[in-house]
Amino acid sequence: MARNVAVLAGDGIGPEVIAQAIKVLEATGSSFNFEHALVGGAAYDDGGHPLPAATLDLCRRSDAVLLGAVGGPKYDSIQPPELRPEVGALLPLRRELSLYANVRPVKTLKSLIKNSPLKGSRTGVDLVVMRELTGGIYFAQPRERRDNGNTAVDTCIYKREEIVRIAQRAFVIARQRRREIVSVDKANVLETSRLWREVVTEMSRLNPDVKVTHMLVDNCAMQLIRDPGQFDVILTENMFGDILSDEASMLTGSLGLLPSASLSDSKDGKVFGLYEPVHGSAPDIAGQGRANPIAAILSAALMLRYSFSDERNALRIEEAVDHALAAGLRTADIYERGNRLVSTTELGDAIAFKLKSAA
Repeated sequence: MARNVAVLAGDGIGPEVIAQAIKVLEATGSSFNFEHALVGGAAYDDGGHPLPAATLDLCRRSDAVLLGAVGGPKYDSIQPPELRPEVGALLPLRRELSLYANVRPVKTLKSLIKNSPLKGSRTGVDLVVMRELTGGIYFAQPRERRDNGNTAVDTCIYKREEIVRIAQRAFVIARQRRREIVSVDKANVLETSRLWREVVTEMSRLNPDVKVTHMLVDNCAMQLIRDPGQFDVILTENMFGDILSDEASMLTGSLGLLPSASLSDSKDGKVFGLYEPVHGSAPDIAGQGRANPIAAILSAALMLRYSFSDERNALRIEEAVDHALAAGLRTADIYERGNRLVSTTELGDAIAFKLKSAA
């Protein structure tokens, strides 16, 4: 049975890396129905809006969404700001598709250990950031300029049910790992964080098989650098998760390595999700064959794991990525003397070849 995937390649290097992810998915031997649509700056250039109604409709009709990257300096001055790709495409996608749970695994790979900024005994990082994605300061109203534009207002709101559902997802993920959650907040200052801590504490009593501790966000930012190996699952709200996940991603040595999954509630036993690399559109290297496709390829592996319950092929893709890196293949962002510098397409070809040869 074909798996219906909406492909939103987006801007900059997005189409290049997504092409490699599709190549690798097809190399697993599974059947997919890929349907492409415009999003972000490409959609704005085509029709004046970064998220056309047809694109949103395609996502709703699909089993999963594979997204490249959106935006870039070209679009930063668009008025009103709601038409900029990051604001007018990413946020509405999350809201309209109820993608409330962002999962960002961060793991240092043995063959790339020298690329990590953390040296010695601190290089072993294997954690997941669980970020609440549709609440908090990114979405709440009022959100406006006042006093002739000299005062800006953003509002942070969280409801109990929003915290409960992301925490429930974190407990599920933790049970698949080392059964430890660090819930990150700013409960010494923010009322939303005090509610967050209260709810997570209540839920920890109902889930005694998972160890739950609390940490203030500024301390967590420091601990990620001091001793990242202490973390298993980091559970946090929207803005804190945005910052901490980017910080954690750099522990691996390159944003080009990190995948992500944004998930909604399960329906009929299936989890709808949007899967995308953590990195941006990098327009400065677009079309040059220099982009690292691994984050997009590993995002495709997450799609198989979460939306299609295909753990076997998800693991096969991850192993093929490890094999290519162990063989010394490197794109420019992770290249070191002694390795073989390859293009975006060549690295995708190598990973796909490994999958086909091991079938």
